[in-house]
Amino acid sequence: MKEDFLHYLWKFKKFDSLNLKTFNGEEITIINVGQYLELAGPDFFNAQISIGNQKWAGNVEIHLKSSDWYVHHHERDQAYENVILHVVWEHDTEIFRKNNSEIPVLELKKYVDDETIVNYQSLIAPKSWIFCEKQLAAIPQFTLKNWQERLFFERLERKSNPIFELLNQTNQDWEAVLFCLLAKNLGLNTNGDIFFKIAQTIPFSIIRKESFEVENLEALLLGSAGLLDLEKEDAYFKDLKFRYFYLLHKYQLEKFIVEPVQFFKHRPDNFPTIRLSQLANLYHIQQNLFSKIITATSIESIYETFRVSASNYWQKHYQFDKESPKKEKKFSKAFIDLILINTIIPLQFAYAKSQGKEVSEDLIRLLDKVAPEKNAIMDKFSFFGIKSKSAFESQSLLQLKNEYCNKSRCLECAIGMELLKKS
Repeated sequence: MKEDFLHYLWKFKKFDSLNLKTFNGEEITIINVGQYLELAGPDFFNAQISIGNQKWAGNVEIHLKSSDWYVHHHERDQAYENVILHVVWEHDTEIFRKNNSEIPVLELKKYVDDETIVNYQSLIAPKSWIFCEKQLAAIPQFTLKNWQERLFFERLERKSNPIFELLNQTNQDWEAVLFCLLAKNLGLNTNGDIFFKIAQTIPFSIIRKESFEVENLEALLLGSAGLLDLEKEDAYFKDLKFRYFYLLHKYQLEKFIVEPVQFFKHRPDNFPTIRLSQLANLYHIQQNLFSKIITATSIESIYETFRVSASNYWQKHYQFDKESPKKEKKFSKAFIDLILINTIIPLQFAYAKSQGKEVSEDLIRLLDKVAPEKNAIMDKFSFFGIKSKSAFESQSLLQLKNEYCNKSRCLECAIGMELLKKS
């Protein structure tokens, strides 16, 4: 038994609320259970309850045992002086206010039916992956769809927090924020943080000024990644290196290498040389990239915006001085989908929020046209009966697994609540 289960029982009155009595035998009538705070202080604020012939307004505190009052040192806290009812599973000791009046106690276990308890115990039974995995397929589609929408926007809220932090660091420059986010996205898991730091070390005003010469952008990015430090015979390498040191001098930038970028474990198309060249070409070709992204409402326009390849040199190279068979190194559709999921949608959400605009339906409509992510979490959900048809659904399931299932927040989850309703 956990205390959050008692919170659930009280909040939704999942007990015989018509025949309640205090431990001392006085009749209880619940007029209003109060507001569930989930903050420091009593659990339910401003409840209204009749005990005997007296109507009370105040707070309700909930514990597994009455003695937990003293375990949590509530007797020392002024915030608990206005508690009008102590709701417990098991009453094992009397609790008194500072004026020596006894706080009425409701021992809840007398009023909860066995089926509710069985459903709860089934929900929190030892799990192999998540608690309710064997019951997922039976969840009504209406419940699941509504919950997925809520989960999706919870995930966007979480993703928007670092965007607003970055916005403050860049003096409210949304274009600079986009540049940093795209750099991180292009670096994937291995080089993402390194690319992000590289983007932060280059003032975006310089990216704007130099965007008309793609070689200058490549020189800045590759040089900042430490990829121009060695000596090579390649003419293109020597040209980029010359440009890099010229630009350092021109803008009085310090040569600062964050940490070495990684080639290991990457497929060649994800090598840092290729991804940084693609980033340079993106800003060379799309002079108004932020405007195009923030106003994009169709998946086709986004694919068109990112129809970009690495520079000509990289069509026959993955690394300097090592020629390879010719291949156009352009963004794949699957990679653009990742950019859409991890950068474009969160940025559109954050920008609309900053402008006080509502774009919820537009964002869902966009992601409904994008294929779901393929990963172990999606495979597991599919195995247990919930299959994602779009990135909107897969994003919501990632939020569900990471923020609810992994943290055992079953009683805050619409699926968990639906399973408990069976009583």
